[in-house]
Amino acid sequence: MSYMLKKQISILLVLSLILSTVTGCGKGKKTEIILTTDFEANEVFRIEDISCYIPEVMVYLVNSENQYDKIFGGQIWQIPMDGTTLEDKYKETILARLAQIKVMNLMARDQDFSINEDDELRVKAAARDYYGSLNEKEKELMGVDENTIYTLYYEFATADKLYHDITDKVKPEISDDEARIVTVRDILIKTYKPSARGTVSYNAAEKQEAYERIEKIKQKIDEGADFDIIAEGVENEDTKIEYTFGRGVMPPAYEDAAFNLVVGQVSDIVETEYGYHILKCISAYDPEEADKNREAIIKVKKQESFNVIYDGYVSELNSNLNADLWKSVRYVRNPAVTTTSFFDIYDTYFVPVTGASYGIQQ
Repeated sequence: MSYMLKKQISILLVLSLILSTVTGCGKGKKTEIILTTDFEANEVFRIEDISCYIPEVMVYLVNSENQYDKIFGGQIWQIPMDGTTLEDKYKETILARLAQIKVMNLMARDQDFSINEDDELRVKAAARDYYGSLNEKEKELMGVDENTIYTLYYEFATADKLYHDITDKVKPEISDDEARIVTVRDILIKTYKPSARGTVSYNAAEKQEAYERIEKIKQKIDEGADFDIIAEGVENEDTKIEYTFGRGVMPPAYEDAAFNLVVGQVSDIVETEYGYHILKCISAYDPEEADKNREAIIKVKKQESFNVIYDGYVSELNSNLNADLWKSVRYVRNPAVTTTSFFDIYDTYFVPVTGASYGIQQ
């Protein structure tokens, strides 16, 4: 396995990332949920005076889990995770997503912000299309009517448009150097080995032996040996010899060395937690890749600016969870319930207009 890029990403890792990350809204804080008994029928939670009901949860839960079932199989949901199951952890993610959308709609209301008439027509069309795609068993299991779907799309569109309205005003300046992408080839002598727990670092003697090996390789290169031949040979303990990356991706020492090389230049020995490296610069600046990276950095900067506003707003809200009802929420699979198009239909109507939506990961 490459020391910096995993060729195979496990199912657990993919879903763990989703469970630990909610994009588009304040990542640093969560809406505090306070337990209460004053709820309407089917009311899962309330934030100030805006509520979420069982059918809304089921639309998100059924569509999302059906998507993963298609890719990985339904058995993944029973994988143990942090003392519970992956399915229960994923339920919490659905709860967080819906809570954030509700908060965004409260923000919109407080700012007198609303979607325009064209957007409302898109919401109606999307709701009609999705509801029309459902069979009777799907409608029954999720407990939805067309108005439920309309409300979900309307609130999501409002959150989406508000996010863009706020972040479009943020115009960060990203220098060529900050956006720069480099490509290097790498020779690695490891300073770790497999163990029953995954990997373990070399002891002092093993580390010294590894350093002597990398020194000999560096001497060969200094004396005229072909870097690329050595990199492709058995002496190189990395499973990948070429890396393309921007700033903030690689270990600091590795990054510093790579970004200070010119094309064709070979680095001194570089030590990271993975071992000893020698780098050769293949590309010090690719304008096309730099432009792509600049856009990615700008997106992150906009996100960060929005998070500051969101975190300040959400910290003042009162939130209440119907804990007993929430514990009872389950998606019991039925072969007639295969719907997965809720998010795709939204994208069909709105992504060409607003760009990538602010925060829903399926």
